This record gives sequence, C-alpha cells and structure tokens, in this order.
Amino acid sequence: MKIVHTLAELRQALVASRHPAFVPTMGNLHEGHLDLVRQAQGLGDMTVVSIFVNRLQFAPHEDFDSYPRTLEADAQKLRAQGCDLVFAPSEREMYPQLQTFKVLPDPALADILEGHFRPGFFTGVCTVVMKLFQAVFAGKAEGTAVFGKKDYQQVMVIRRMVEQFALPLHIVSSETLRADDGLALSSRNGYLSPQERSQAVKLSQALAALGQAVQARTGRSLAALEEEACQMLAAQGWQPDYLTVRRRSDLLPPAEGELGTQPLVVLGAARLGRTRLIDNLEI
Repeated sequence: MKIVHTLAELRQALVASRHPAFVPTMGNLHEGHLDLVRQAQGLGDMTVVSIFVNRLQFAPHEDFDSYPRTLEADAQKLRAQGCDLVFAPSEREMYPQLQTFKVLPDPALADILEGHFRPGFFTGVCTVVMKLFQAVFAGKAEGTAVFGKKDYQQVMVIRRMVEQFALPLHIVSSETLRADDGLALSSRNGYLSPQERSQAVKLSQALAALGQAVQARTGRSLAALEEEACQMLAAQGWQPDYLTVRRRSDLLPPAEGELGTQPLVVLGAARLGRTRLIDNLEI
C-alpha cells in the first residue's frame, strides 16, 4: 500500500489505473469504513481511500478542531484490508488559497433535514468531494465511488451532483454496518461515555418504532406519529433535531395517501449529551 500526501503524487500513482474505486473518508476509521473498502476492491482496478478532515463542512461551533486525526492507525487498518493507495493531504494541499469557488447543491434537497440544522454543510461536502473526484478520476474513462447509507441524504446529494455534472462515475451506496445492539457505526460514537453508549441504540429503536407505526397505518396522522417519536426520545434524555418519514426519491414528506404506496425512509438526528448522532431505516 502506498500513502501519498500531494495531488501531484496522487495523480502519478494513478497513472496505471483505468477504473479506480474510491472511498472518501475523514479518517478515524472503524469497521464501517473498512466494509466500504472491501466492497470497493471488487469494483475497480485500484482501491483508493482518502483521509481528509474537511473544514468546509463544519460550522464554527462544531468539532473540527477536536475531530480525531488517527492517520497511523488508519493506515494500519487499510494495509490489513489490502487497500492500494491512501491519499492523506494537508489542509494547505487541498485549499492552497481561500476556496471562493464552491459547489452549491439544489436547496430543495440540501437545505432540508441535515441541511436545515447544519446550514452550509452540503456545500462543504459537495465542494470537497468534487475536488477529490477531480483528483482521483481526472483523465479516467470511468470510475466508482463508494459511500455508506448511514449518511443517507449525503449520498443522495452526491449522486445528484454526479448526474448534473455528467461525471463518468458510478456511485455505490452501501448498507449501514451496525454494532451487535443495532447502533450504526460512526466515528462520533467514540465521543460517547460508557453510559451514553449503552443508551445510544435508542435512536435506531425509535426509528424502527416510527417505521412500524407508519406501516400499521392506525389512522393517526404522520405528523402526530413523528411528534410522538420525538417526545418519547426526549423523555429518555435525548435532544432530537428530527425523527421523520420521507420519500426515498426526493426526501420530501409523503402525502397521507402515499403511505403504503411509495418507498419511504425514516431518518433521525438527535443529540445524546454532547454527541450528535444520525441514523435511518428504509421501510
């Protein structure tokens, strides 16, 4: 496995590749990331992983400075998985000057849910992912990028960006990997205290319960079911941002008449102590 830190080194290392398979990450890798890498290995002629904590997608009050940087441990994990190439640039390498040109995603998709509670988040995501795509796939006839479904809205935004810019890329979304108790694997799980970790599974349980209530169609409105789900989670010490049911096609709320006829997804974001967790469940 080769580790490179500059765009020039990355492009040189990719000269022999015709169809790279790429997994972009912010490092602090866990088994969920490694599962993406394993999937990528069958989708291209070279497996590439980037490790870069992207300042543009953090709000001023968020955890950019404290986000774990664990390159040495990450490299050991990737080497054990048979990864071919790791791109671990510095912030100066990725942003040698103030990034005034940015990719602005469609607000109809990017300003709801996560985008509502984290304004500008998806602009930061799209801008860095576009730069990474240009670095990894420039001059290639085709390529594949693998993302995890835990970041459900993010995958949809990136897929739309690839479609609208006619990039010759195939976006693969991988199922969320979970701990034995059902908690979605996430780098931010490491922020949880032991007591909080034991309570963290309640988010996925609340999403499952909301999904079951919707599927049962008891006559109660969707808004009432969502509000009840938020109240039940709050009663257990959480601070919910949202627990909601949306159409998978566009993440807009389904009409009452669409329940049972449209593919839906239940999405949630809530804070437990100082840690904000997200999760989702397709129904």
